[in-house]
Amino acid sequence: MASRIVTLTLNPSVDISAEADMIRAVRKTRTRNERFDAGGGGVNVSRVLHELGAETLAVILSGGLAGALLEQLLEADGVPRRSIPIAGNTRMCHTVNDLSTRNEFRFVPEGPEVSEAEWRAALSVLEAEPGDWIIASGSLPPGIPDDVYVRVAELAARQGRHLVLDTSGPPLKAALGHGLALIKPSRGEFEATVGRPLGTPRALNEAALALVREGGAALCAVSLGHEGALLAEPAGILRLRALDVPVLGAVGAGDSFLAAMVWKLAQGESPREAFAWGMACGAAAVMRPGTAKPRHEDVEALRRQIGELPPA
Repeated sequence: MASRIVTLTLNPSVDISAEADMIRAVRKTRTRNERFDAGGGGVNVSRVLHELGAETLAVILSGGLAGALLEQLLEADGVPRRSIPIAGNTRMCHTVNDLSTRNEFRFVPEGPEVSEAEWRAALSVLEAEPGDWIIASGSLPPGIPDDVYVRVAELAARQGRHLVLDTSGPPLKAALGHGLALIKPSRGEFEATVGRPLGTPRALNEAALALVREGGAALCAVSLGHEGALLAEPAGILRLRALDVPVLGAVGAGDSFLAAMVWKLAQGESPREAFAWGMACGAAAVMRPGTAKPRHEDVEALRRQIGELPPA
């Protein structure tokens, strides 16, 4: 039986999504079909894990009126949580889909100032909560040092837990080589991490393979947008094409991918099989508006569509 999967979100949000006929500068933009969802990397992962039937716990920082709303939204979703109160206000992110162009406009605040006592309290809660898998996901708000995920990695190593990290920039670079089970950068984030452009499939494959063989992380899944994704493990590379599905929104697709992949890893599936489930869940997510959760039945149908995987 799979262990509980604990997520850590140090910069959660209330995600507000809507659609408009056309967005034009200066003029008022009338929106409709507004949605309010609990958001932030790890929060999104826990919401999807809960939908998939996995046991999960979301560890979050929460403050102000937006923080209270965030917790109400998690309660409505049925997602168990441990919240650490902070003095600042939880951020609110906005996504508006322009129906005239099909472009999606995202507005993402940097988040509240977080004190050392507040982020250390979150790590103490994480240490006390059981679960063989930890998923630390999302950006860092002001006040939290870039090496915080190194501290999480050290915590996980002491307790014999698997740490999955989904972040970018200096926090990702700092954590590489500290026993990470899996990282999931986008192509751009991965290029920034290795410090050079990777303009060809071969260059991308070689860089990802080098990272895992040199101990940066046990597994590296790189999302490639409409081209699909690749998985690097010491044995080699697996690339899967993006599934052809109707796209209603791209917010949270990467978090859905990560949730399903770790869900299957926690069940003892091979990295390649877990990767295929991640691809299916990411595709199921873009079929839903805003940050609505992917449907379990869609994930299963899309996994069948991927079919049998090539041998390692």
